[in-house]
Amino acid sequence: MAKQTSYDAIIAGAGHNGLTTAAYLARAGLQVLVVEKNDWIGGAAVSRSLHEGWTYSNCSYVCSLLRREIVRDLDLPRYGLQVIPYEGGASFTKSGDYFAYYSDHDALRREMARHSPRDADAYAHYSQAIMRQCRFIRPFLLRDAPDPTSMRPRDLSELAYLVKKAHGLGKKELGETLRFWTMSIGDLLDEHFENDLIKAHLAGSGIIGTGLGVYSPGTAYVLLHHYMGDIDGGIGAWGFARGGMGAISASMAAAFKDHDGTILTGSGVEEFIIEDGRVTGVALENGDTFHAPVVASNMDVKRTFLNHVPRAKLPGDFVKGVERFKIRGSSAKLNIALDRMPDMPAAPAHAGFLRGDMHVSESLMDLERAYDDWKDGRWSVRPYIDMLIPSQIDPTMAPTGSHMMTVFVQYAPYDLEVDGIRSGANWDDAQRAAMAEAVIDQIAIACPDIRERIVHKEVRSPADIEREVGLTEGNIFQGELTFDQLLFNRPVPGFAQYESPIKGLYLVGSSAHPGGGVMGAPGANAARTILRRETRDKRMKGYAA
Repeated sequence: MAKQTSYDAIIAGAGHNGLTTAAYLARAGLQVLVVEKNDWIGGAAVSRSLHEGWTYSNCSYVCSLLRREIVRDLDLPRYGLQVIPYEGGASFTKSGDYFAYYSDHDALRREMARHSPRDADAYAHYSQAIMRQCRFIRPFLLRDAPDPTSMRPRDLSELAYLVKKAHGLGKKELGETLRFWTMSIGDLLDEHFENDLIKAHLAGSGIIGTGLGVYSPGTAYVLLHHYMGDIDGGIGAWGFARGGMGAISASMAAAFKDHDGTILTGSGVEEFIIEDGRVTGVALENGDTFHAPVVASNMDVKRTFLNHVPRAKLPGDFVKGVERFKIRGSSAKLNIALDRMPDMPAAPAHAGFLRGDMHVSESLMDLERAYDDWKDGRWSVRPYIDMLIPSQIDPTMAPTGSHMMTVFVQYAPYDLEVDGIRSGANWDDAQRAAMAEAVIDQIAIACPDIRERIVHKEVRSPADIEREVGLTEGNIFQGELTFDQLLFNRPVPGFAQYESPIKGLYLVGSSAHPGGGVMGAPGANAARTILRRETRDKRMKGYAA
């Protein structure tokens, strides 16, 4: 039987956004092919067993941002997706104290009052301000970003919606919203709180995955980006996908295949085939060629257009815009197999907050100094760590009695400086091991016996993440989430609606609106755009109108 080489649409990259786009297109009746460079699917939302008996969520590690509309549309629970919420978290200090964050309002107030009665009172105002921003931004996640220079009816309608929502805030709140989107998380927290430990705990969400410090403008929005998700209707709640984050990708792939979708792994795109200004297919690294009138790239904007499209096929201004788009590596990751639960002597036995996200930072200045190391081309000597032990809630991640710890590390530069030279190639085994020791030193403040508990660890630098996952510089958001790179500016002004200068070539990954995180919104929005614009001219023979 001859191998099929022509499809209605081809998706380059089996990350969660690419799978989302593919599943929506397949459900609409299109014949869709997904091609993936790795031998496994999922991109950064992947579960892998690198030590017998343990499962790691190699890159992304917690779930909240995945839009419930997508879960419902694709019926992902039917295909095995189960997200288990966790409650709380904690930040530990070298003196043996801690600050515990509880989802229960009264418990959180008591804990804050233990550190600062004033901050216990201030938190209500702070949380209300954050929720107001969440309520404002959430409706835009699954809507196109309007082009303010366009007179097309759809753009005018989306602009009118945006203006209406902004007008509904009122003059004072609109001013606060604009200020919020451009201010630093450090300044925001300094305005509300006095206790250093409380501020350090709350600040982490403003810098995760970002090449910015706590006092860098724009980091307040990064915090908002982490708060706008939900689990079972609980806004801002986080949880673990049972079986690791790869369960999200696996459920999307199953939904896609259930509608006759095809996934080919083991060979990535060498080049997008372009004829007379229109994409006609993809040429793979293994020499295979597939044709389709529509191709959607789940790769970031730089890899898509600077690596896989001939420069001569693109307008010069567009290329300059892509080159200016900020995608900076600032994060590393450790996945650790533990023979048993490590001791945490500062915390009460069996405390519920130990099942959440744990940190070892005592002040905003600690975090800013960690950022200073990154600016100088070094991994942070005292890094910010976001560590969790999901096997406490999801026993499928480790053998009985053992545990798996996942540790997100901020900051680690992609261009590591060694002997005065900055390069991603400087990340060798010795540098990875040295960085891992700095991370374990931090963990040991909360878990003094951590070294005795480790039976295996995976250490991933930004360069490793780039090489294995395909994220430029290992940037988890496929581009900084700063105000100049949001809405109609993401990724390039004039091309914020998933299209490109090449007809039929779309961008569906996190470089597109509304940005990064395992939310699926770029992929879902792009699928609707493809169906609306391409099928209007009936280019897709498989579409059932």
